[in-house]
Amino acid sequence: MDNTENLANLKKQLGDEVVVVMVPFQTQSHLDPFLQLACLISSYGLSVHYLSLPTYNHDTKTRATAINPSDLANIHFHDLQMTPTPLDPHIPSEVPKHFHLFWNVTMHLRHSITSFLRDISSKSRRIVMIYDCLMSYNVQDISSFDNAESYIFNPVISAFGMYCDHIFPHVGLPIPIEQQLLQKLPSSEGWYCDEIMRISSFQVQYIGNSSAGDIHNTSKVMEGSNAFIDLLGIGQDKKQWAIGPVLRPTKKEKNGFPCLDWLDKQPPKSVLYVSYDMLTSFSDEQIKELAMGLELSKQKFIWLLYDPDNTDIYLGADLKRKFEFHAGFEERLDGVGLLVRDWAPQTEILAHSSIGGFLCACDWTSCVETITMGVPIIAWPTHSDHPKNGFLLTEMLKIGLVIREWDKKRDEVVTASTIDNVVRKLMASEEGDEVRKRAKELGEAVRKSTEKGGASQLELDYFIAHITR
Repeated sequence: MDNTENLANLKKQLGDEVVVVMVPFQTQSHLDPFLQLACLISSYGLSVHYLSLPTYNHDTKTRATAINPSDLANIHFHDLQMTPTPLDPHIPSEVPKHFHLFWNVTMHLRHSITSFLRDISSKSRRIVMIYDCLMSYNVQDISSFDNAESYIFNPVISAFGMYCDHIFPHVGLPIPIEQQLLQKLPSSEGWYCDEIMRISSFQVQYIGNSSAGDIHNTSKVMEGSNAFIDLLGIGQDKKQWAIGPVLRPTKKEKNGFPCLDWLDKQPPKSVLYVSYDMLTSFSDEQIKELAMGLELSKQKFIWLLYDPDNTDIYLGADLKRKFEFHAGFEERLDGVGLLVRDWAPQTEILAHSSIGGFLCACDWTSCVETITMGVPIIAWPTHSDHPKNGFLLTEMLKIGLVIREWDKKRDEVVTASTIDNVVRKLMASEEGDEVRKRAKELGEAVRKSTEKGGASQLELDYFIAHITR
């Protein structure tokens, strides 16, 4: 994003008078957008500090290959300290085991964060903390510092999803969409597992009045209107800024990823990208049906498949994902598909000219990337806010197709024939071409909104002006 001229001189005016402290939730889907936002804020001349565990600081910087090295050098990384707590292997859970590890880790960082704040508060006129709402327990002591204020950054949820699932049930106001769409809107019942609801409820109680405003990884352009963004602050004396898309930039160099070399050899818009978020865990039966469906469709694809229960996130752990494939399927991939065996740069994949569609669970991170890159989706919601995100993209923005009807249960196995039909419709039909055209046009508009004078750029300018008032 380009900065306005008057804000470009902030460094000379402010020095370290205003210090920004970033506190992300300790998972990749949160760490990366927090780093990108840190770089955007730093570009205005502000001193920015990024707090995370040592392993995550290292891995986040390693993944940031597309960020300008000089921009990255302006970020002050600080290693948080904690003693890992062993996880009880017998705890029942509806989500993959590694999520409990993340949760254990992020429940023991309060002392380290408060110690850092105590040190830096004596050296600055104002501390501006930007934190993830899932870190609310750990940052609760921010209210004890007279020269500090805090803001929540929501990197992984849409305004539409937040209002429909978390605000609408409590305020009693209508959902402002057409009646025909309202009748098709999927319910949130059965999509949020008890574990996630328990964790969210615990964190919310520590937000209180400490947050002075919310920053959202979305925009009017991305969601089609300001309707839901405007509703987010209802009943609260809090400012709202919609600055999206905030995502890792793309880099023209291949960075040694074989999957990008393979994509270079494919025709334009001919490849379907298949990937799911870290909380999605398919049964062996469903993986087999997906494999068979892709094969039946005879469409080119690139598929990231991993076992989310094989992730250890304690200090010094090897964070590479372990991939397991349906037996016998790999031999039938030659010239048709590619199974990715290691971490791959999703933004670069979606930006590649050969990608013509994205089959995903519709976690908001993936939605932000696919909207921005102008790639249509096949929505396959698996949990939480996925149905609302998928509904937004397919029914309201009309830049994708859905794998099954919205009233189907999330644990129902989707058959190979269903997958085959939907993949063919998106990748090899006139209807799919129309969807792809709309996705391309929306992507161009979203990217333009981040340029000088664009809606998202202006929102970021307003936020910087506010915290440096």
